This record gives sequence, C-alpha cells and structure tokens, in this order.
Amino acid sequence: MAGSVANSVVADRVGVRFWFDSHRRVTTPGRARLAFHPQTTWGLQDVSFGLGGGEGLALVGPSGSGKTTLLRVLGGVLAPDAGELSVRGSVGSLLSIDAGLTPTLTGRENAVLLAVLAGLSRSEAREALPEIEAEAALGEAFERPASSYSQGMRARLALAAAEQSRPGILLLDEVHEALDHEFRLRLVAHAEAILAAGGIVVAAGHDHEILSRLCNRAVWLEEGRVKADGAFREARDAYLKAHAAPAPG
Repeated sequence: MAGSVANSVVADRVGVRFWFDSHRRVTTPGRARLAFHPQTTWGLQDVSFGLGGGEGLALVGPSGSGKTTLLRVLGGVLAPDAGELSVRGSVGSLLSIDAGLTPTLTGRENAVLLAVLAGLSRSEAREALPEIEAEAALGEAFERPASSYSQGMRARLALAAAEQSRPGILLLDEVHEALDHEFRLRLVAHAEAILAAGGIVVAAGHDHEILSRLCNRAVWLEEGRVKADGAFREARDAYLKAHAAPAPG
C-alpha cells in the first residue's frame, strides 16, 4: 500500500549509456567492445531530482528526449551507468501498452500475468479475475488471444489489472493516451488515490491536460538532460515555448 512506507525517489546525477554494435543496434557493453569501432551514446546525463510522498511529477519533452529511459530506470528495468538512484516504496508501472502482455495468451491468461506483475500473488490474481474481466469490459474478447486486440483494448486490460494494487510509486508512460475518455478518467482516479495515500506518480506523455491533473511539478528533458525543473505550468510552458513553430513571415 502507498501509505505503508515513506515513499521517496532521489536521483543524483543519474546517467544511462547505450552501446551499439557495428550495425548501430543496441547491444551489451561486452559485445560492443568486440566490435571494431564500438559506439556509445548517453540516453540520460546528470539527471537529478527528489520526490516525496504525495508528489506528482510530469516528464515533458520531445520524442527521444529521455523520458521513457528515465521511467525505466525508476522502474528497475535499466540500471544507471553513472550517479546514484534511491527508490523507496513499491513500484507499479504502466510503461507500455504491450508491457507484460503475451500475444498468444488470452485476455484471461494475460490478466493473471499482469496482476502478478502488479504485485499480487498468483492466488490473489486468480481471485481478482472476475473484477478484472468486468473492469476491462472486453466482452467475449477476454477469451481471445491478445494478438487480436486493438491498442485501446490492450491498454484497458493493463489498466484493469493494475487497478488491483496500490503501489507506493506509480510510473506511467503515455499509456493513458491510448485509452478512451472513460478509461482515462479511471486511470486518473487510480493515480489520484495513490497520491492521496502518500504515494508518488511519475508520468510522461504529450497529453498535458491529463498530466496537469496528476502532477504539480514537471521536469523538461532535452537530449537526456534536465532543461527545467519546477512547477508544472512553468516548466511545461518553457518547453512549449522553446519548441513553438516560428511565426510565418
């Protein structure tokens, strides 16, 4: 539960380096060093910020700016190559519509898998199946392979499973932008409940209206670096101004 620990996130000059082979494919450092001319790039550099319970942080910036990379670091998917990161509290993630979904499994089978990934035991996940089925509102498609699902259907199933837990830290990566209006409101309510219980929400995306509801603060990322960190509207407006199209003339 979000209120069972003092939830916090502290990033101190965090950096993430990506290695590429001779074909410019992402690879491991060991394999890259075997190449004649291994290449690297920093996905994040010198990223620092701190968050406490009840805070919502929006990550804004253009595509490729490092938002998803930072969320993956916070979620433990990637380890920092530089700096230090401290994350206190259970972490729940909706980092991708397809994250955790197995295309060959049915919606019902995927629901169990997603609920376990959200922090439930296998028995708890099975007990939650009727509620997940009702909340996902997929009808007969719940018994069909997920490979037949639309983007919105996948997002609804992931949300229905995620709603079964109340993590201390919730990470969102544009998944809300694949949801219809009703399910967006549900996701917002889910995130607001986590914040009210002393949890933390970190959300990335381009739907600034939704982000403004969940986040009182924003970090503007550009080429993996922090360009601004402050009140949501101030940081967001600075980003939008910097990327505004020049006036014709």
